[in-house]
Amino acid sequence: MAPSRRPVSATNQPDSGPVAGLPGDAAGFLGSHPPFDAVEPDELARVAAVTQTEVSPAGKTIFPQSAGPVEYLWMVRAGSVEIRHDGRILDRLGPGELFGHASMISGLPPGFEARAGEDTVCYRIPADVVRPLLARPDVLRFVARSIVARTGAAAAPAAGSDPLEQRAATLIRTPPLLCHGSEPIREAAKRMGAEGASAVLVRTGTGSQARLGIVTDRDLRSRVIAAGLSPEAPVSAIMTQPAYTVSADRLGGDVLLDMLERGVHHIPVLSPAGQVLGVIDDGDLVAAEARRPFLLRRAIELAASPAELAATSAGLNPVIIALHDARAAAEHVAAVRSVVLDALTRRLVDLAVREAGDPPVPFTWFALGSLARREVMPSSDVDSALAWRATASEADPEVRGYLAGVARAVEEGLRACGIRPDAHGASASSPLFARSLASWRAVARRLAQDPTQEQSLILVSVITDSRPVWSTRAGRSASPGGPAALGVLGDPGVPGDPRVLGDPGGWGADGLWEARARASPELLRLLARFALSFRPPTGFLRDFVVEHSGERRGQLDIKHGGLIPIVDLARWAGMAAGLASASTMERLRAAEAAGTLESAQARTLMEAFGFIFSLRLDHQVEQLRRGEEPDDFIDPKTLNPLARSYLREAFRAVASVQSGLANELSLGIR
Repeated sequence: MAPSRRPVSATNQPDSGPVAGLPGDAAGFLGSHPPFDAVEPDELARVAAVTQTEVSPAGKTIFPQSAGPVEYLWMVRAGSVEIRHDGRILDRLGPGELFGHASMISGLPPGFEARAGEDTVCYRIPADVVRPLLARPDVLRFVARSIVARTGAAAAPAAGSDPLEQRAATLIRTPPLLCHGSEPIREAAKRMGAEGASAVLVRTGTGSQARLGIVTDRDLRSRVIAAGLSPEAPVSAIMTQPAYTVSADRLGGDVLLDMLERGVHHIPVLSPAGQVLGVIDDGDLVAAEARRPFLLRRAIELAASPAELAATSAGLNPVIIALHDARAAAEHVAAVRSVVLDALTRRLVDLAVREAGDPPVPFTWFALGSLARREVMPSSDVDSALAWRATASEADPEVRGYLAGVARAVEEGLRACGIRPDAHGASASSPLFARSLASWRAVARRLAQDPTQEQSLILVSVITDSRPVWSTRAGRSASPGGPAALGVLGDPGVPGDPRVLGDPGGWGADGLWEARARASPELLRLLARFALSFRPPTGFLRDFVVEHSGERRGQLDIKHGGLIPIVDLARWAGMAAGLASASTMERLRAAEAAGTLESAQARTLMEAFGFIFSLRLDHQVEQLRRGEEPDDFIDPKTLNPLARSYLREAFRAVASVQSGLANELSLGIR
């Protein structure tokens, strides 16, 4: 029912009777809309008893974009609420729709303004009443979906204004706020307030021992107020040290992924000389669509069981659709999906370790394949591996049994989240991919000494695409069940880190894989030939090779026909340039810089990869939108003429690079 158009004054009172011609039955209205339609009558009555009615005239701000974390959930009773970001209307909510809950749950500022689009009535429910409902999987599922569901299209940013495409140095708004570790928390907080800063940087030590810490406004809430710490304590007592920093030339999109992966909201920026230039926070980078992965990741961290994770993961595909619709680059969308999958995996390992008890040995869980390269698509399965420090026999039944149980629990949890483990056995639950550190190094030596052995190239291609996701510290999780576990992601400085596969330079901190690969030209030659064994499909159906029978008749497998040849070439070229584990684009750039690939070849492969990768994402997002299972089969006839022409030229260009390399290899030039 539309409210009266006459001006009304905002009220803040329990719903004890009709307001603006509306019935006073808050329980009846709440109970007819999710998530409250799943709440028992007695519990619903308790919620309704503390629900307040808030009446706002058209144009009134309900909460500003600059607001801190909100402590209420609002439901529109009548009228409409505009969700605005920097003055742009991103969404318009009607009766029965919620707002404010994302900020309430995550503890983050809302990042947008809520404004009455007309004379509006809302129900306002205190957070302490709503939060207990989140323990229910059905309510959590709805909340996860509503956080990320995109019901309104955001305007595209003006050309050149997208912070994700700008360098970190250009995103700094104010000079850095610095203090010494001995400064009282009270004084540091005062300075933060006076400067309007949300973080203060802390210098400790001198000379070569100098280190940089950080204290944020969230630290003041969680480590001082909530923990009851004296404000006269030194600021060093609550700082995070060392602070994770980025270089001035790092792109905003990469900084955003760093924040998302590490669970932080502030990152100091350093000049090439190591000088602190300032701090950027997620507010400098995050617009409406980009904020959603943070909220989803926070919900994953808070999930207390695999069932809650399964409910929360329902928000992942809507995040991908929203980012795609907001015109984020395909590589960025895939990287965001990869980071969220990392968070899911970490939480599942946390829960599995909590259930199984302390590990008998320190171990690390690794992502392999496209997940390791951060090139995951909605259709992608998950490859994984385990490595541990052997304290007994390689076949120690206690160690094997414990880690096999953890691997099975994680894979079952991923399946419940709609994420498939690798169908071909590249999985931490397989003995082939669960080994001690010594065994993995022995594999590296054997492959380097005899690359012609059975399955060697397949193993090399899998394990060189690897990245640590979860590690124990001294035999137990760094923080089982808590976000602090994110601090042990393969950091070389972490004691007890059994890192094997994920070092950018090769096999572990000693660079074993890199050294062996460089010492074995025959291994690189075989890798090159392996890369040349997959050729782009040219020659049929207007220069495309398609399936000729079965349900896929007339369709093109864009992954195997288009992307795999480039991925394999980049793996060989990257290893030849000394870069083992990295994304396809990073490998191609490294190969160009090292001269492994001619500049024209590297540029051709990069342009082809970018176009085919984007086309693959476009195809799968449309399948998600239609509720279909995403796949890699595209009917070329459905592409517009320009896209079809670009795809044909991309295939031809890749085939040309392959032919040139094949000729060089046959002549012994490489």
